Amino acid sequence: MIHAFRTAGVALLLLASVSVALAQQPDYVIGPRDVLNVTVWDQPDMTNKFTVEADGSFTFPLIGRIKAAGLTLRQFEADLKQRLLDGGFFKNPQVSVAVDQYASQRVFVVGEVRTPGAYPLTGDMTLIEALARAGSTTMTASGEVVIVHAPAGKKAVAPTLPTQPGADNAIHVDLKELQETGLAKNVGLRDGDTIFVPRAETIYVFGQVKNPGAYALQTRETTVLQALALAGGVTDRGAANRIRIARIVGGKKVEIKVKELTEMVLPGDTLIVPEKWI
Repeated sequence: MIHAFRTAGVALLLLASVSVALAQQPDYVIGPRDVLNVTVWDQPDMTNKFTVEADGSFTFPLIGRIKAAGLTLRQFEADLKQRLLDGGFFKNPQVSVAVDQYASQRVFVVGEVRTPGAYPLTGDMTLIEALARAGSTTMTASGEVVIVHAPAGKKAVAPTLPTQPGADNAIHVDLKELQETGLAKNVGLRDGDTIFVPRAETIYVFGQVKNPGAYALQTRETTVLQALALAGGVTDRGAANRIRIARIVGGKKVEIKVKELTEMVLPGDTLIVPEKWI
């Protein structure tokens, strides 16, 4: 239930983030291997798709080789329009440029997502949008995401995990906080970023509960009451006033009597709900 609610909230944020990304798409910086859709209005012979080559340029009708990489879409539009005007080809050329296929920049989404892999970095792509493209987080995902920025000036060819060298520039994002604050906390991404979703740590709930078993901790701030809710709650035969927590402390197992249901559980804890005395 907690995971489903969090996923639904993230999905709602996605709709807003996509709208923002589309509005800001003119700021996308063109790179090699991108496919551009160039439209010269009222000139169908010059309207076509063009692939930016490895040197950052491509051949355009009438003009010849033209540099595109390193410019935003609107900068390239202005440059192309000026070249057509300076060459005397048109008096007032109307030019529109959009990206048909993003290929020059990408981000990596790994860990507890449904479809991990490399994804094209489009427009002002944000964390929420990247997670959505990877199919969202799984039921075993933790409530935190780690974004590892690629080293400046270095092209990332593979994901960089938080434990690897070069992962010093990492950002930790609380998904619950992101859901509550909306786009204010939605992190922008850049070329070569790795988005790592770690596996949630586990607690165990046994005894007189409706669904005993292991449960993923979506947040470290989980109370005994919330842990019992994950297990379906206490049965009619359960003694809610005598719940114990089995915990490993200093390598040894200790049992702690629960005094308040608002007490926090820790990763690896086992909650035991005994049967009522008859």
